[in-house]
Amino acid sequence: MRNAFADEVTKLSMDDSRIVILSGDIGNKLFDKFKEQSGKSFFNCGVAEANMMGVAAGMALSGLRPIIYTITPFTTTRCYEQIRIDACYHNVPVIIVGTGSGFTYAELGPTHHSCEDLAIMRVLPNMTVLAPADEVELRQCLRAALKQKSPVYIRIGKKGEAVTAKKNDHFEIGESITVREGSDICLISTGILLPIVMKAAENLSSQGVSVRVESFHTVKPLDEKTINDVFSRYPVVAVAEEHSRVGGLGSNISEWLARQAPMKGRLITFGVDDEFMHEVGSQNYARKKYGLTEENISRQIFTAYKDASI
Repeated sequence: MRNAFADEVTKLSMDDSRIVILSGDIGNKLFDKFKEQSGKSFFNCGVAEANMMGVAAGMALSGLRPIIYTITPFTTTRCYEQIRIDACYHNVPVIIVGTGSGFTYAELGPTHHSCEDLAIMRVLPNMTVLAPADEVELRQCLRAALKQKSPVYIRIGKKGEAVTAKKNDHFEIGESITVREGSDICLISTGILLPIVMKAAENLSSQGVSVRVESFHTVKPLDEKTINDVFSRYPVVAVAEEHSRVGGLGSNISEWLARQAPMKGRLITFGVDDEFMHEVGSQNYARKKYGLTEENISRQIFTAYKDASI
């Protein structure tokens, strides 16, 4: 995804001279083409992320379109006060890109895990929160973010993420994409977990369960129209995300449900437990530890669906 990000921002900068990139001392080679084309619009701010966020806010107040890029924990938790005050309080169009979200950098330990970013970013007033599933959604998110007049956070993976074919190529912030039609249950995915969710849907299909899959590239604002539709139609609605169960998309949807009259659907969430992962292992190891596998997701949903059918 990071290669697609660099490619797309380079293309967009050809038509918009206001675009500037601020890097937290990573991705220098990644942006070689951008620097060849717009060398004076690239700023390596070093490992001084709080200062970088303030610089970006000042640039936005001056009419530029700054895009911040670094590893997710360092572009969110390390400079949270500056995001809150400099970007959100002043409501300026800063785009914050966090690369290596979730357990993408699992081998580097908890300092590089990012399972809280959706929670802390969505609670900020004026902030839009996006979590594209693949490079196709990433390019669409980036184009849409540049049309916003307020802060946007984009949570992305690293490299090698599979592209999931989608039936609906229409893209709008705040409108999910139906990836697969189904009549029995609904699976909701956000971010880079979509390929696993699709495999879980295939597993359920092989057991005779018709599964609808929705890709929620937008965590905030919540697509309330789709949420209302699926909880009105399906007995089981499951949300899967490579993020803490506390504060992520599942929490956002449960908060919405709490404000509604009783609905048909039962909510099931798959995410990371409320703890730090102290073991060192790969992203797949971390996903298996927290049940973010197609086998576990399909097994638990199948049980819930059968219980709902009794």
